Amino acid sequence: MKLLFKLQSLKLLRTLKPPNRTFHGHPRLLSSDVYSQYESIRQGKQEIPKYFNFASDVLDKWSEIEKAGKRPPNPAFWWINGEGEEVRWSFEELGLLSRKVANMLTKECGLQKGDKLILILPRIPEWWLVKVACMRAGIIIIPGTSQLSARDILYRLQASKATCIITTDKLAPAVDSVASQCQLLKTKLMVSKGSREGWLNFTELYQKQSADHSCIKTSIQDPMTIFFTSGTTGSPKMTQHSQGSLGFRPLLSERYWLDLTPSNMIWNTADTGWILTSIASFFDPWVFGSCIFIHNLPQTDSAVILNTLCRFPIDVLVGAPTLFRMLVQNDLSKYKFMKLQYCVSGGEPLNPEVMEQWKSRTGLDIHEVYGQTEMGIICCVGKGMKIKPGSMGKAAPLYDVQIVDKNANILPPGQQGEIAVRSKPIRPLGFFSEYLDNPKKTAESERGDFYVTGDRGTMDEEGYFQFIGRDDDIIISSGYRIGPFEVESALIEHPAVVETAVVSSPDPLRGEVVKAFVVLSPTFSSTDLKSLTRDLQDHVKKTTAPYKYPRKVEFVKELPKTITGKIKRNELRDKEWGRI
Repeated sequence: MKLLFKLQSLKLLRTLKPPNRTFHGHPRLLSSDVYSQYESIRQGKQEIPKYFNFASDVLDKWSEIEKAGKRPPNPAFWWINGEGEEVRWSFEELGLLSRKVANMLTKECGLQKGDKLILILPRIPEWWLVKVACMRAGIIIIPGTSQLSARDILYRLQASKATCIITTDKLAPAVDSVASQCQLLKTKLMVSKGSREGWLNFTELYQKQSADHSCIKTSIQDPMTIFFTSGTTGSPKMTQHSQGSLGFRPLLSERYWLDLTPSNMIWNTADTGWILTSIASFFDPWVFGSCIFIHNLPQTDSAVILNTLCRFPIDVLVGAPTLFRMLVQNDLSKYKFMKLQYCVSGGEPLNPEVMEQWKSRTGLDIHEVYGQTEMGIICCVGKGMKIKPGSMGKAAPLYDVQIVDKNANILPPGQQGEIAVRSKPIRPLGFFSEYLDNPKKTAESERGDFYVTGDRGTMDEEGYFQFIGRDDDIIISSGYRIGPFEVESALIEHPAVVETAVVSSPDPLRGEVVKAFVVLSPTFSSTDLKSLTRDLQDHVKKTTAPYKYPRKVEFVKELPKTITGKIKRNELRDKEWGRI
């Protein structure tokens, strides 16, 4: 798989080049900053390097710039939890602490380059330390949401063959309940003030380590991260990204969707298990030497979020449409944001009326982005671009995005088809490497010269894309991707359920939610349906990640099926969305 670019491929970099301007008195580019050092590659005058490591080639370089006094004095990382605790790290401090963690993982835990580590932590500073430490040691990191159940964790441990897991005392019992079935799992690290038999205490162990660690040499194609992403059938797939696809892409992308500077501060509210946090709360801001702001936010509370924007100098807010739908329900005239200038929404389409309400009450636009776990940001409304309500913007740099038909023929503007990204003859930097251990699925993701997203949309004469809906059965609720198979598998275990089909259903707050159509066992036909609904919902919450539970349940005598016996989910979905 070639990642070297020809000059013609780099033309894509210039399509969204924003206007030259300054922020808060600081120039867009510092003469010595990390981003500027790759200008010759962006101009096509130099090939992409063979070796690259984000920790040493980006973070450590910013540490050097910081020491030389050539970066604004704001921190690189700023964390609060709403209970009075606060952490601020400079790039130098981030480097020192992450080297300690790297030494702990390699010397105390015996991990080597290429080993896999599952990281299931909420929004706490240790998540960022482990991410950087794994890059320094060449360990492949597998992030997961804290809402995973024991069954979810078991599947991830067995499928990935991970040898180490890091989580909190809250999830440690779930890990212990399945660990005996995971023969390759050798090390369990717990981020906790307490102790637990069979677990190493993360904080106590890493603090004892030396800060002297040499970053391992990694190829730009070396695997760096694996994300588990839901599909319409079967269990979640392992989507593998390289040092180049996540770490090097923002260095080439002409500041595409964020356009940050070292004086900016960005707050992304996404869960740590999703790729958006890796992009918006790690790689892309730190390429520009910006400050990443994090609020632990155990629950999404609109008042807490609005007050935080008033108390801290946050320039950029990134969140799912659900966030903005919640915020506009408040009396925004009571809040005066300290520094907020730029708002970004991604994960699912945002209602135009919400954009209008936010704009009229705050004076700020919401810029939409569209992406997938496999490729990161695919389309975006960048700074300086015209905003078209209902549009997710133009193709992001490095990507040639088109609307294609079932035979991969490019369709003209205005015609509905499948959103696709050109993957041949040169696979763009930013693409995932493969669905690990699933060559069939990897091959099926391409059609002709394109990677097909599974999403349907249109493109207008100006190159703006509009999302129409999934071409499969994936449900996107509050930014979470939910595969119907996972929910159906949980429901079918309940003795009351004979058969079930799960589809998306419209919701004014979340965009769409999970709805289950359930055929009951005759022995449960006289059961109180309201009570049974709650019972089924609780069962799903306990069986799989709670965010997947069906918020709507409808009991039916039978499910619509094809002549071959396949459930017609599209018919159920169309009925829910008023298309029948």
